[in-house]
Amino acid sequence: MAQSTLKKTKISKDGVQKSETPLFDLQSPFEPAGDQPEAIKGLLEGLKSGAAFQTLLGVTGSGKTFTAAKVISEFNRPTLVIAPNKALAAQLYREYKNFFPNNAVHYFVSYYDYYQPEAYLPITDTYIDKEAMINQEIDRLRHAATSSLMTRRDVIIVASVSCIYNLGIPFNYLESALRLEKEQTMTRADLIRQLIKMQFERVNGEVERGQFRVRGDVFEVRPKSENLVYRFELADQKVVEISVIDNTTKNILESLPEIMIFPPKHFVSTQPQVEAAVKHIEEELNDRLAYFREAGLLLEAERLERRTHYDMEMLRSLGYCHGIENYSRHLTGKLAGQAPDSLLAYFPWKDDKPDFLTVIDESHISVPQVRGMFNGDQARKKTLVQYGWRLPSAMDNRPLRFAEFLKRIGQTIFTSATPGDFEREHSTKVVEQVIRPTGLVDPEIEIRPVFDKEKNYSQINDIMAEAEVLAAKGERVIINTLTKAQAEDLSTFLNQKGLQANYLHSDIKTFERTEILKQFREGKFDVLIGVNLLREGLDLPEVTLVAILDADREGFLRSQTSLLQTMGRAARNVLGRIILYADKTTDSMERAISESRRRRIKQLEYNKKHGITPQTVIKKIEDMLDHAEN
Repeated sequence: MAQSTLKKTKISKDGVQKSETPLFDLQSPFEPAGDQPEAIKGLLEGLKSGAAFQTLLGVTGSGKTFTAAKVISEFNRPTLVIAPNKALAAQLYREYKNFFPNNAVHYFVSYYDYYQPEAYLPITDTYIDKEAMINQEIDRLRHAATSSLMTRRDVIIVASVSCIYNLGIPFNYLESALRLEKEQTMTRADLIRQLIKMQFERVNGEVERGQFRVRGDVFEVRPKSENLVYRFELADQKVVEISVIDNTTKNILESLPEIMIFPPKHFVSTQPQVEAAVKHIEEELNDRLAYFREAGLLLEAERLERRTHYDMEMLRSLGYCHGIENYSRHLTGKLAGQAPDSLLAYFPWKDDKPDFLTVIDESHISVPQVRGMFNGDQARKKTLVQYGWRLPSAMDNRPLRFAEFLKRIGQTIFTSATPGDFEREHSTKVVEQVIRPTGLVDPEIEIRPVFDKEKNYSQINDIMAEAEVLAAKGERVIINTLTKAQAEDLSTFLNQKGLQANYLHSDIKTFERTEILKQFREGKFDVLIGVNLLREGLDLPEVTLVAILDADREGFLRSQTSLLQTMGRAARNVLGRIILYADKTTDSMERAISESRRRRIKQLEYNKKHGITPQTVIKKIEDMLDHAEN
């Protein structure tokens, strides 16, 4: 939170906190155990020797996050943690927040609850306008992340792979921030102009995020990143008071000597930048119109001219327009094809090198996602440009290419129980973490038929019978299906049969996902059914059975990696079991079972040698994200 930052630190004129050593205060009730001490030592040695890439090959439940937290605290650099999806990012955020309660740990994911990107389907001549439902709470968390990066170094940002998308200009974001100190000379008119220029909205009623109110010489401003209101009082053209007030009671919570408030939008441009951008947009428009008219594409020319002139007028009058990100190349002064500024650009650099640590969690999924995002984005935009819905410069509003991403991340640690080819080929060191501090071993695996003809008994009948027994004991079951529809249908069926079940997949909104997982752990329902989201990283120690339906359907969802990751959800409970429903044993099943057995043998030998009795993971049930009131 910005107010706590300002109480503890003095912000320099360039907006950067003068850091103290050490940066991070790691809080944990336990010390490294099992394979963790050697893993921590090996990774730190690699970082200090300048290794660009390393891999932490850690099995489920071995404490990879704690190992990474120890490395972060010792390496003493701001850190970016990238997760493959919002649900896992939320879990990691909570874990790092608990490890570093006195540091700036933030959550940065796509802020859309619903997002339909702009598109054109030439076959049916159908234009689809961009539709988006922005989650204001996630938008607040995003602004909290970037404002912390601008003001301090003890920062850990837990982000999804969407962090590689265009995110304005860090320099403009910092330069546009409002800096006020007591006794600073400031007129009422100048302060109003500056707030409007920052794109705060002036209101007369209740002040919401991104808005301000003026009553005489008293200003009330509510930043996008916080759930507090700041009050500035002027007298004789000076700032005489800076206060933090409660948004409900309006009582003064504290008085501050200084304040820094960041713009409510990441795409912020100065008036000279807007004027230059409009000039360049008009030049590009004229070139494109000449091309269309020469080619006889009059409809495309008329369409592009009408839309672009409207946008230019909005930019001139308001400094902002719908879809302003499509003009980012002109607003930032970048060259055609030049990489955009993403969240990575907000992290510090030193001596022309990234001065931060990157941890890519569940890298076997995250790395391919980052690699594939550029091509998918460009395919859609090429059609828009071709048919006159956008200028060619809109192609530069994009995610980073994979090569650009690699140049912009700091020294990197990949973490995964099943590292991919890229991690194995490029890592200077692969550190294995197979022994769990709890002494837990990989669960036993049982294969049962998808359909037993003799008994006229299907996998659904079988798993329902298993779930009924376990639910009566207060235990939890995860069922992995092949499709979202199958997950929903099975959930409905089990509920009709008297079991308490729910499903989880990518169509469910961000905060709803975290609430479902919390309710599952609390025992409000006994069976959780899903597809991809119930694989990587989720920490659910109450689960005693993981069932994988149609395990013999060879493919992405039933590959060796997918099977190992899904089976890992049962590895945090001493009663953990795994059932694979299959009529044949595929190559992927064989490899996954073989690897699980290899780990199990090693774990059992370690436990025997050290006299360790396995214990179920005990983990506090809490909200994954910090919710603020509106």
